[in-house]
Amino acid sequence: MAGDKQAETKGDPRARIVDALLALAAERRFEEISIADIAGRAEVSLADFRDAFPSKGAILAGFARRIDRAALSAGGADLDADKRDRLFDALMRRLDAMAPYREALREIVAWLRRDPIAALAMNASIVNSLRFALASAGIDSEGVSGAIKLQGLALAWTRVVGVWLDDAEPELSKTMAELDRELKRGERAVAAVEGLERFAAPFAAAAQTACARGRRAREAVRRRARGEDAPRSAGSP
Repeated sequence: MAGDKQAETKGDPRARIVDALLALAAERRFEEISIADIAGRAEVSLADFRDAFPSKGAILAGFARRIDRAALSAGGADLDADKRDRLFDALMRRLDAMAPYREALREIVAWLRRDPIAALAMNASIVNSLRFALASAGIDSEGVSGAIKLQGLALAWTRVVGVWLDDAEPELSKTMAELDRELKRGERAVAAVEGLERFAAPFAAAAQTACARGRRAREAVRRRARGEDAPRSAGSP
């Protein structure tokens, strides 16, 4: 199986480019890695590189998708467990998939701390990955509360990864303790948001109705200004 995977990676320029960037990130500062360096390490032409990825950030997004696939393929949710335990397991599977790249990720995380604009751009990729982690745990991420869950989880995940990078214990006890704390904190925050959303729902519906009435009234004024008759309702003579 390992030989098959290596052969697959060797024949896939995109995979070789991802591998090249990760290898270089384990050796030097991220800012010092050029596109030419990556192409040379991956043994691809710049034309093939451009066809595969437009930037180093896009390569990192490709790496994130690789981790997503590995984590999602590693196992399904235990439906007998509660949601927090299912999400805990899903996120630990992500860390397991990331383990072979720890040294490279140490530098990439340091680079993101040095470059807030890059960190903001990477946030979208992190949120998309965590959307699938929530789905694998059977947790909804739709709507306003879902968006808040995702962004809150992205911030929590960043803190957990920071602990994981420095956790030298084989059983990752510090990482698991931090992940458990973050999920408990997030659970309380989500409960508050969902409670507020339920409380605000009738007011939101009323506001939508008022907006619709306002649009109809403005349309009627515009019709009169144009000298048009108002549309007749069904059954009118």
